[in-house]
Amino acid sequence: MRINGVFSGGGLKGFALVGAVQELEKQGYRFENVAGTSAGAIVASFLAAGYTADEIEVMLAEEDFQALLDPRKTLLPFPFMKWVSLYWRMGLYQGKALEEWFFDKLARKGCYAFGDLPKGSLKLVASDLTNGKMMVLPDDLEKYGYDSDRFSIAKALRMSCGIPYFFEPIRLDAPKETIVVDGGVLSNFPMWIFDEDTSPCKRPVIGLKLSRNQDEVPGRTIRNALQLFEALFSTMRNAHDEKYISKQHVQNIVFIPVENYSATQFDLNEEQMEDLLSIGRSRTKEFLLTWSPANSKLVSNQNVM
Repeated sequence: MRINGVFSGGGLKGFALVGAVQELEKQGYRFENVAGTSAGAIVASFLAAGYTADEIEVMLAEEDFQALLDPRKTLLPFPFMKWVSLYWRMGLYQGKALEEWFFDKLARKGCYAFGDLPKGSLKLVASDLTNGKMMVLPDDLEKYGYDSDRFSIAKALRMSCGIPYFFEPIRLDAPKETIVVDGGVLSNFPMWIFDEDTSPCKRPVIGLKLSRNQDEVPGRTIRNALQLFEALFSTMRNAHDEKYISKQHVQNIVFIPVENYSATQFDLNEEQMEDLLSIGRSRTKEFLLTWSPANSKLVSNQNVM
């Protein structure tokens, strides 16, 4: 069955998304259109380019992720210089190595720009901090003066994955310079993104979210200013998505609990990678035992096979 898929952000925890897709493919599901934020944008882009989940697992398992962390070189080799660079560059790492890695992997499937993919098959979320609004790529690119068909998918991925302060933000030369960072700042799980689909044959949507169901999440312990900031940022970031989820599509979401891992855990070992893959597979297998395409509000009365 052909379905649409939405993938949440979560950094290196995204290995669990790959495990979830492996189980879906094992059960005979294939993605027609995909969307995602940050780590979810990576998985979505590789799937749109034609990779299978097994191919993505091999590709990720072979990669030295720490090699993708590229701090700027400084003339003065003092530890405090990286904090000076952070102040002016707004990120510890350039992100160029990451974007080059995206470009190389996508090029192997003949995918360079959005025009190389079927129209509407891939949507990525990023955050425009200059204008304080969400960006859906490639849909919104023309508003910034770019030809969406010729815009690099690797560049768009780099925009969606730009963890604030960790990677330097992308600067777009729009009518005025625009600072773009990780899509998770405004929508870490864009389950809403296919709602405007007006095609005559709408397909069921399955969402893959790297967290527990909100009803299963225990309350936070807030005893100091740091915990207050973390809770404040998390609440603000997830408010839009949680409000939407609470009204629609809960029955169409695979919740994948990966709280024991960090989004920036670039030193994952083989055992940890396999654990994340296993969590994704098992949660998706449980989900499919009770899920039916008829649950999805995007299923039309027409054939979706």
